[in-house]
Amino acid sequence: MFLDCKQLFEVEGTILPFDYEVSPEDAGLLSDPHCRSIQIAGSARNTAGIVSLRFTATFVLSMPCDRCLSPVSQRNERTFAHTLVQKLENGDSDLRDQYVVVEDGGLDLDELALADIILSLPSKFLCSEDCKGLCPACGKNLNDGDCGCKTAEMDPRLGALKQLLD
Repeated sequence: MFLDCKQLFEVEGTILPFDYEVSPEDAGLLSDPHCRSIQIAGSARNTAGIVSLRFTATFVLSMPCDRCLSPVSQRNERTFAHTLVQKLENGDSDLRDQYVVVEDGGLDLDELALADIILSLPSKFLCSEDCKGLCPACGKNLNDGDCGCKTAEMDPRLGALKQLLD
């Protein structure tokens, strides 16, 4: 969705609400079969000359667990807020991370929302915090019960010490 911010920057008190659904494939940034669609709702408003953008992204992420490979679906609802500016002064390059620059008066909201979502996702996707994972010997899911494999492997560097004890 393209958000026209020209009037927003010019008229104090202006509010631009939005509520729409975006397909990751349509946005061209995230063509991932694990996320079907994203509902984005929020508003951009000019309050006392400061233009702020606040939105909530709601989506269902379906992926295999990183430890046990079981399929997991999680509903996510994440809220994001940004301050919009038309330009930054020459010496303000360190402020670029704090503001969203809207140079031409228009903002591609899909691109911003998907970047926020991707950066907020966890690095590990787990079915539960106490997931036991897979047995390294036979590959059985240890959340379903013990597999019976001998899992106590000795560090090969300690082999000489074990021979002394035997």
